[in-house]
Amino acid sequence: MTMPVAVTAEPFRLSMLIYDTRYRSITIQIIALVATLTFFGWIVSNTLANLAALGKTFDFGFLQQRAGYDINQALIPYTNDSTHGRAALVGIVNTLLVAVLGCITATIIGVLVGVLRLSSNWLVARLATVYVETFRNVPVLLWILALMAVITDLFPAPAAFRGDNATAAMMANGTVAITNRGAYIPWPVFGTGWQAVAIVFLLSIASAWAFGRYAHARQVATGRTLPTFWIKLALIVLPALIVDWLVGAISFQVPELKRFNFEGGGFIDKSLIALWFALALYTGAFIAEIVRGGIQAIARGQSEAAAALGIRPGRIMSLVILPQALRVIIPPLISQFLNLTKNSSLAIVVGYADVRATLGGITMNQTGRELECMILMMGFYLLISLAISTVMNVYNASVAMKER
Repeated sequence: MTMPVAVTAEPFRLSMLIYDTRYRSITIQIIALVATLTFFGWIVSNTLANLAALGKTFDFGFLQQRAGYDINQALIPYTNDSTHGRAALVGIVNTLLVAVLGCITATIIGVLVGVLRLSSNWLVARLATVYVETFRNVPVLLWILALMAVITDLFPAPAAFRGDNATAAMMANGTVAITNRGAYIPWPVFGTGWQAVAIVFLLSIASAWAFGRYAHARQVATGRTLPTFWIKLALIVLPALIVDWLVGAISFQVPELKRFNFEGGGFIDKSLIALWFALALYTGAFIAEIVRGGIQAIARGQSEAAAALGIRPGRIMSLVILPQALRVIIPPLISQFLNLTKNSSLAIVVGYADVRATLGGITMNQTGRELECMILMMGFYLLISLAISTVMNVYNASVAMKER
């Protein structure tokens, strides 16, 4: 009979931090962390010392100073008497506006063209190919300048809409005018009770989402589909319209031609239009290739089996192919959304007042706070990129294949 041998713990020695594999990885990580913090500390210290030598300090008090310059496109109230912080906020909102509009438009264009590239119609497939190869092989900066030139040179001036001698006519029953300065459109005016309409609209969106969940569960359980698009559209639009008709909270102001220009309504500057569609068309070409590759990654047997069941081609694409292709499409699509958002910084070439033009342009030149402005801009682009990545990754996880 053998007796168990007691194992005594080896006493800790400093040499174990290097020679013992249990501690060596921790030691290396601590050394790397200390070296990194030391390096960044030296950079900060050296930067502050250089600023002091130039007679400068590091602070953000300049954001409370008067801006003194105008901004041609502002979604929030702003005058030249506003502060630099307000001007930076206007630039941030403008950047988010063109990023959201560009991502939505580019996605629609990319999905449509990506599907058309796989069409059995030779002419349609070739035209889609020409679009993709043309737009993605020319720098986006040139497309921005080209669209700006087209709007400036081809569209009429506001004076062309004047009186009996008008050479241009307003669109949408006389409510929309597209000129070489931009587009003049009807704009909502919020009166008493608009909060009730907003609450109903938000509740309608929630009900449409709940109906979509129900329709999906019903389809999985029974195989029967519902016209979800039209039902969701009715759920979102009709309740708010009914409440607005009852309380009369929201009206629309139509632009009218006065002496030299249109007044009233809303105005979309030509710089925003050029930047918006240039980014959308350029990014849409890349998204089209991503969509085409995602569709081709699905085995042909999937569509053949669906066709054998008597499902129409359009339903096969929307119910069988695209839901599976999304698992391949979403990851590279995130990169395209991030690229579009960062490419919006090219807005300065057409005079669109994004955050690069306000905070990183006029404000920086007036105040001389180059370092502070650059840090704020980099922080903004970092946050918006992380937000886009987070939202898209959450959506990607929701459509990913669930394994047992």
